[in-house]
Amino acid sequence: MEKLLVRSSEEPLTVKSTSKPQTCSNPFESVVFLFGPTGVGKTELLMDLDPKKYSVVNADSIQVYRHLDIGSAKANSVTLQAIPHYLIDVFDPWQQFSVGDFVAYADQACTEIHAQGKIPVLSGGTAFYFKHFYFGLAQAPPSDEKVRLRLAQEIEKNGDAWAFARLSQVDPSSAKRIHPSDMYRVSRALEVYEGSGRPLSSYSVPSEPRYGMRPLIIGLWREGDELKQHIAMRVEKMFSEGLVEEIRHLIEMGADETWPGLQGIGYKEFFQARKSGEASLSMVGKQIERNSRFYAKRQMTFFKSFADVLWMNAEDKASIVALIEAYR
Repeated sequence: MEKLLVRSSEEPLTVKSTSKPQTCSNPFESVVFLFGPTGVGKTELLMDLDPKKYSVVNADSIQVYRHLDIGSAKANSVTLQAIPHYLIDVFDPWQQFSVGDFVAYADQACTEIHAQGKIPVLSGGTAFYFKHFYFGLAQAPPSDEKVRLRLAQEIEKNGDAWAFARLSQVDPSSAKRIHPSDMYRVSRALEVYEGSGRPLSSYSVPSEPRYGMRPLIIGLWREGDELKQHIAMRVEKMFSEGLVEEIRHLIEMGADETWPGLQGIGYKEFFQARKSGEASLSMVGKQIERNSRFYAKRQMTFFKSFADVLWMNAEDKASIVALIEAYR
């Protein structure tokens, strides 16, 4: 990979290669984690950071995909011009982008950002991206193509509900942390079990931070009713900005519910409704809102397991920016 994918006010997005970069042995001196539940206001806060001092590393599993802009609440052109963003529009939505890919690309992003004399800010809501960037990856066995294809055939025959029920039997710990509709992760967990005879959850993640990392970890929060209101407003905004047209464009591209990028909230509801032929746009919107609320609860549960998090009210932007500015 000749140059990492980046959007900034000075340089348009260019794609030199989609091959995975090599993970560097020491890709950072300092780094900021900025996380919180969906709809809390992470993107809005980034506008207040000094682009001469900071660059953003996207840590959202859907925003890495091209063509998925509105449903993923991707930063708009104003934000992308205000501060450089890495790992936005890296892959096509029919391609897999694993947590291992994220760690490798984020490592290279941090290396490039530090080489510019700036501090990387990992910002997003995909909790396991932060976890594995911080601690590293579990030593699970590599993917087995034969097992994967056999499982894909069984899932196609028996359905997603069967696959999740099977996972709940053989690896209940993984079933508790994987959403039933996240078929990529459900399939991967089943593949590990079928291939090794051991549940994925038995492969432990390292307990010490990589490279002795000591990031500034900021968690954003809002009161429950306020967050619900923000989520409702966010969904309404998606529809008003053209989410339905974005879905139509994806269908014209040949998209279906099996694409990895379409497993995210804001997309999967449309393709599930299209498959069943039963839901109206109003019902799809309500389903997106409900799924977003449930997801926000799961995100907060995971984020609260992090040690040394400085929890800040998302409305207190001045204090949050001052805290980041004081960290060098």
